[in-house]
Amino acid sequence: MAATKTTVDITAAMVTEAVPLADWLLVAPVLLTMAGGAISIIFRKKSTTQPWIAITTIALVILSNIGLLNHVLTNGVVTMVMGSWLPPFGIAFTADPLGALLALTASVATMCVAVFAMNSIAENERRYGFYPFLLMLLCGVTGSFLTGDIFNLYVWFEVLLISSFGMQILGNEKVQIDGAVKYAVLNLIATTLFLAATGLLYGLVGTLNMADIAGKLKAFDNSGPMLGLATLYFLAFAMKAAAFPVNFWLPASYHTPRLVVAAIFAGLLTKVGVYALLRVMLLLMPEGRDWLASLIGIVAIATMLTGSLGALAQTDIRRLMAYLVIAGIGAMMAGIAVGNEVAVSGAIFYSMHSVLIMTALYLLVAFMFQMSGTFSLREIGGLYIRTPLGAGIGLILLLAVAGLPPFSGFWAKLLLVAGALEAGRGWVAAGILVSGLFTTIAVGRLWIFAFWRGGNEHTVDGIQALPIAGSSDASEISWSIWLPLVVLTALIFIIGILPETMMSITENGAKTLIDPTAYIGSVFGGIR
Repeated sequence: MAATKTTVDITAAMVTEAVPLADWLLVAPVLLTMAGGAISIIFRKKSTTQPWIAITTIALVILSNIGLLNHVLTNGVVTMVMGSWLPPFGIAFTADPLGALLALTASVATMCVAVFAMNSIAENERRYGFYPFLLMLLCGVTGSFLTGDIFNLYVWFEVLLISSFGMQILGNEKVQIDGAVKYAVLNLIATTLFLAATGLLYGLVGTLNMADIAGKLKAFDNSGPMLGLATLYFLAFAMKAAAFPVNFWLPASYHTPRLVVAAIFAGLLTKVGVYALLRVMLLLMPEGRDWLASLIGIVAIATMLTGSLGALAQTDIRRLMAYLVIAGIGAMMAGIAVGNEVAVSGAIFYSMHSVLIMTALYLLVAFMFQMSGTFSLREIGGLYIRTPLGAGIGLILLLAVAGLPPFSGFWAKLLLVAGALEAGRGWVAAGILVSGLFTTIAVGRLWIFAFWRGGNEHTVDGIQALPIAGSSDASEISWSIWLPLVVLTALIFIIGILPETMMSITENGAKTLIDPTAYIGSVFGGIR
């Protein structure tokens, strides 16, 4: 009895002596986005004010996330328990290198989308809630990355899904409703599986705190209930991440909303599914991951090949980008399948890279449409002559998504291949390389058709027989479109030529996932 009292006293002291700055850094992104969303709703009739409310809010979120990542890298994993309730009973926010890095990357991508939307979202769509939905989407995504409670991971999933449903149907067009139904049905099925698995997990271990779960599941080894839970979670998160064979909802829905909406979807939503897989399969249920490793590897390769071959078959640029999203999901899952430190570091690196590159590519598609008036590879052409800067940005982004040097995607794939070979899983490494080859062909074809050739398929002797209505000159393109493209391209280039810092962060993230001692110690102060 005395020992129990001592444990409670020490743990209570740990909670009350938590660094206030760390507490604020942990909850600031969620509080700021909630407050910003509420203020945007208040000013819903002032469409010119809403963008600046959102941009100011997201700028503060970026600053808080920079501070949080720096704090985590300097001091280790940090935890805050709501209301000073002792863990594992209190609702915990816990930031490790993985969560802090992805929260920062997500906020940067959202900032670029918020700026881009100033010129691409109509006034009536602002009044119907684009910017409040955007802020609440970031709230749900950030909450997912920073929560230390698996039930609250489900809650944050719901927040981001509700926001995404609202953004999906902005414009109220028939094709948008059709895409939203497909998007909603599969995600709701996945969410139901997630909730069912969480209920079973609570019945098995009697806790929802991730650190506590990680400790208690070790006692179950390879028992049937634990392996069944791992399978349920894998299926739920694979559906959310758009992994094979349940990836058909993504190319059927991501081409339907406004392109700036598709950009934030492609950058953030599927990555939350991958993050959940990393967290559950590696931190909570490593034995389940070991048991499912070969299956995850097969699914990863099938997802990569489905994505890259699907991209090769497309003539609509929007659908082509949707398949590139799928190919990237397969690469990240390959790191989970291999499971060693190098491969997991590669998966984290690729997750960060994918948030930036897929957001940038969808914004590039919006730019290309404004320049040409079409999404068809058969109709588009000659953009290099009209916008050399746009052609240069497009070339960098397309090479980066293919994983070619010297851009950020190269280092992510290098780590994944090195990790697979180190673990003796050459077939996974081969799948990554083959998919990369097909992706390179697909994006090379896109750049040649859209930018390099002199005109479209109707061009005869240098004269375009069927000019496309609705196209613009480069001089007419707003700064709010150029700036996000330039910023994202610059980040992808800088990370590519100076990868050491990012590799160090992802390596720390991989170590924390594989060895959860620091994560558990942050929550319980080393007392179990």
